[in-house]
Amino acid sequence: MIGGEGRRGYVVIGNWTGALTVVGYFRLSFLFLQKPLVDRSCPAITCINRCGSRPRIFRNILSSLGCRRNPLRGKAQQSFIQRTIRNPIAAIQSDMTTRELLANRVTQALTNLFPDENNWEPQLTAATRPEFGDYQSNAALSLAKKRKMNPLQVAEQIAQHTQMNDICEQPQVAPPGFVNFTLKKQYVAIQLQKMLADPQRLGISPRERKERVLVDFSSPNIAKEMHVGHLRSTIIGDCLCRVLEFLGHQVLRINHVGDWGTQFGMLIAYLKEMKPDALMETSSTSLGDLVEFYKAAKRRFDEDSVFQETARKEVVALQAGDENSIHAWSFLCEQSRKEFQQIYDMLDVKLTERGESFYNEWLGIVCKELEDTGVAVRDEGALCIFVGGHTGRQGKIQPLIVRKSDGGFNYATTDMAAIRYRVKEDKADRILYITDAGQSLHFSQVFEAAKKIGYAKLETKLEHVPFGLVQSEGGKKFKTREGETVKLKDLLQEAVRRAEEDFRKRLQAEGREESEEYIKRVAHVIGIGAIKYADLKNNRTSNYQFSYTKMLSLQGNTAPYMLYAFARIQGIYRKGDLDLSDGQSESIQFILDDPTELSLAKMLLQLEEMLYLLERDLKPNILCDYMFELSQRFNQFYETCPVLKAESLQRKTSRLALCKLTANTLQLCLHLLGIPTLERI
Repeated sequence: MIGGEGRRGYVVIGNWTGALTVVGYFRLSFLFLQKPLVDRSCPAITCINRCGSRPRIFRNILSSLGCRRNPLRGKAQQSFIQRTIRNPIAAIQSDMTTRELLANRVTQALTNLFPDENNWEPQLTAATRPEFGDYQSNAALSLAKKRKMNPLQVAEQIAQHTQMNDICEQPQVAPPGFVNFTLKKQYVAIQLQKMLADPQRLGISPRERKERVLVDFSSPNIAKEMHVGHLRSTIIGDCLCRVLEFLGHQVLRINHVGDWGTQFGMLIAYLKEMKPDALMETSSTSLGDLVEFYKAAKRRFDEDSVFQETARKEVVALQAGDENSIHAWSFLCEQSRKEFQQIYDMLDVKLTERGESFYNEWLGIVCKELEDTGVAVRDEGALCIFVGGHTGRQGKIQPLIVRKSDGGFNYATTDMAAIRYRVKEDKADRILYITDAGQSLHFSQVFEAAKKIGYAKLETKLEHVPFGLVQSEGGKKFKTREGETVKLKDLLQEAVRRAEEDFRKRLQAEGREESEEYIKRVAHVIGIGAIKYADLKNNRTSNYQFSYTKMLSLQGNTAPYMLYAFARIQGIYRKGDLDLSDGQSESIQFILDDPTELSLAKMLLQLEEMLYLLERDLKPNILCDYMFELSQRFNQFYETCPVLKAESLQRKTSRLALCKLTANTLQLCLHLLGIPTLERI
């Protein structure tokens, strides 16, 4: 069975092949295609784009369709059907976002008006100004140009043929050829009811098509302290994981720590000679001690040729699995993990460690497979992959080296082995790498090479998620006064200390007394939340300037402002004494007569669209911008509309419900950013 009976009598079509076979057997109003497929040169895609207007042609489409990617014959046909069943492109009306629903209605109108077209892009966007409604379609402009028609006339036709009575007011046409859509109050109220009845998810259903998404983030180096450079990867990666998990995807949070390499031979050799007690299990050696030992070992290595040879022998022993060397290496890793975990606990970040050493046994296999298939070739003694036509400073093609001329492996080898494992063993559909923008070329080459040899399937999504630098307030490198890299632990502790200092001053000014436990809790939430939000509110590809003063401010787009906004709205709701438990929310009737009420309500409905946009673009600032705009609209609503002193019980109830929905939305957004909320501050 390809399709099934959905809610409200709509048919749920599991895949486009199924849609082609059943179209004509059900009324077209049952089918709501989410979006046209991308490859419009494929006959199958042309068919699915046309099936809404000419269903009879496609009743026997599977027997006659020739698709260059998937020839539908014999076992290939059966396999193709099974695969496409797992990739739905149709959904029942109630599971769509408002934008998707409107886009489908516009698409249906276009298919009826222009059946000879094979590209009915609705071009639906949020309206740029309130007087233009809530959404607008620009489809008439491109269609008119292509068909040599008057764009206003095309827009009029689209407006007349788009069935929107249950969602929008009558569509309006504006020069030079826009179709503007304004949501009906009744439709908005119904959607608010759904959100109110589902306080945990706010009416947002998990994705029908769930993916296995592997997120590679944080990735500190063993025997080195985490610094400010690890901040962005850890915070951005955790936020993306939270959003993807909320949307129903199966997420693997992988910490690809740097736990292997020649530097360990150098450090172990130094400790065995100079500080043998530091490698004992009873040792109190901290990560800070190991960092100092590493610096001393590096100086010794650069100056002492005898020590260089000792270090190289230690590397060989480590790679050969020498028991004493492995024991020393394991101790270094364990001491580092303890320190890392303290930071992850402060940030409330969950990770599964799978370091570089995990892939050691596959490095040789990867190199052999690359060379045997001809993907990699020997060049000046090194094993190289020439992909992408990337050129260096002298104009020569810059290869991806997977084995050095001395036989050693490198990061590229490990990354290739990791992709091989993640696709083959982890069954990942999508792999995200959260690193600084400086590694963009490296990952571009690695991804292309992985596709070329087949480690990553054609449909596997490999994505580098780059981010900019953290700078000082003067726009320079973020360093201590001594010129050292800022330790992440110190950074976090200082934010909490400042937050506590500010909070104690506020309590004193207000004449309030709170327990030490409560003060510490508030300071931690505000301090850590401020650092997270200050990072996530910026476009991740841009550099940003780190400022305690700005991030801890109660004014503007900051975590303290959002946390106070949430606590304030919760306080208003509590004073209203509105009971929404045990199905009481179903009796709420929303009254959206005031423009600020309606504006706030429509903003609440946009959350799902924002999450889908974040899922696609992987930019957390989308959510931060949404939250700030939502808080501004709430302020406008609260200043204009009396809540606790509303003129009638019905209006009071409606406005209290809007308060509760706003608080729930802010709480969910903050959670997805990795920031807990406080009921009062």
